[in-house]
Amino acid sequence: MIYSNKILSTVKAESPILYWVVMIHIILAVGCLIGVFIDERTLMGVNVWIKPLKFSISVGIYIFTVGYLMTLYPYSKRKKNCINNIVTWTLLIEVFLIIYQASRGVQSHYNVSSQFDALLFAAMGLLTVINVLIMVLFIFDTIRLKLKTSKSIQWAILLGWLIVLFGSWVGGQMISEMSHNVGVSGDLRIAHFFGLHSIQIIPLFALWISNKWNTTSRNQAITVTFFGLFYATWIGFTFYQAKQGIPLISL
Repeated sequence: MIYSNKILSTVKAESPILYWVVMIHIILAVGCLIGVFIDERTLMGVNVWIKPLKFSISVGIYIFTVGYLMTLYPYSKRKKNCINNIVTWTLLIEVFLIIYQASRGVQSHYNVSSQFDALLFAAMGLLTVINVLIMVLFIFDTIRLKLKTSKSIQWAILLGWLIVLFGSWVGGQMISEMSHNVGVSGDLRIAHFFGLHSIQIIPLFALWISNKWNTTSRNQAITVTFFGLFYATWIGFTFYQAKQGIPLISL
């Protein structure tokens, strides 16, 4: 709990714009949750507010993660502010567009039923591409710079960004197919989800290892590497299953 409060205070002090946008996402998530209970409209058999609820939570977690990781990079204030603003406003606008489409009771993704809907879908795609470019920047900077953390955690952050990039590529696959479904039961969203959240899971594992295992940084880095490879293999498996039209769990 003390460590969590420290992270919160660090993000608030170092990346205030990201911190407050995360607070906005929490408010949006609460609003969407209320919508689930008071609005009975459905889209493809699911309440219209479920998707914006999930995106508000997921994007909020991602923005908070970026806010904390930014404190580890030896960036100038100008570069940090530039990245913060790009990540903040592109993702916030995208979530607003998803919520707006939900309020209309129509799909936000893959919706080209009208020129207006196609324009919004294209706008979301552009906003996503901008964030993918930021991910690529983080990958290069994680390789070439010395972060303000241990070698094993820096290595975990690099692995996390690389797998996030793959998760984003899976998202591109869904857009090219204009659907997340493959065949009867394949679902690309599983690989997409786990890929995007690798930037939290792998560094957290590295942090846990560094706190619990009193060994050399080399051994910690090796352990993190094996965990990262296992995690990447899992994502690759879920992607392969989906592309074959096979459900992750057969009932």
